[in-house]
Amino acid sequence: MHETMGSLVLFAAAMTLTPGPNVVLVTASAANFGFRRTIPQMLGITLAFGVMIMAAGLGLAGLVHTEPRLHAILKYAGGVYLLYLAWRIARADVARGTPSSAKPIGFVAAALFTWLNPKAWVSTLGALAAFTTVDGDLLFESLVIASVLALACLISVAIWAGFGAAIGRHLSHPRTRLAFNGAMAGLLVLSLVPVFVS
Repeated sequence: MHETMGSLVLFAAAMTLTPGPNVVLVTASAANFGFRRTIPQMLGITLAFGVMIMAAGLGLAGLVHTEPRLHAILKYAGGVYLLYLAWRIARADVARGTPSSAKPIGFVAAALFTWLNPKAWVSTLGALAAFTTVDGDLLFESLVIASVLALACLISVAIWAGFGAAIGRHLSHPRTRLAFNGAMAGLLVLSLVPVFVS
């Protein structure tokens, strides 16, 4: 596994730093609620991603592959949940017109979001397929992969939340904030297209 560590780090950076549902979620949250109030969401995403990789590495992936109905349930449940979160993002600051009247998505909701995120599953299954070996120690290899990807995920969501917080400073006008939230909600909905077209 040592000889593939560089490739694993590059894979982790490419998969976590590029825009996807988690990135849209934390960017919108930090823009609306600030970096500090988005930290529980970032931790929920990161921990759930690491647990997902470990679970998949230790057999969950085989169950998903052998039971097509489970795959379909995850796919459609994930789609519905992403649409619900897109709606929440679009309405983040509309209720009473002040950022304090709404709450950011918390630790548990963000963890659930990650478990239903199609890009997270692609990253998980791709990493396990590419970086485990037939005769290797599956537990150890899964732990290394989960650690590297979870760390990359934490760095990514922190960067994007910082970006969102910086954008948030320019969203003092209600129409501007509403337009930004609508755009972020739209991006989240667009992230579902590859899942349902393929």
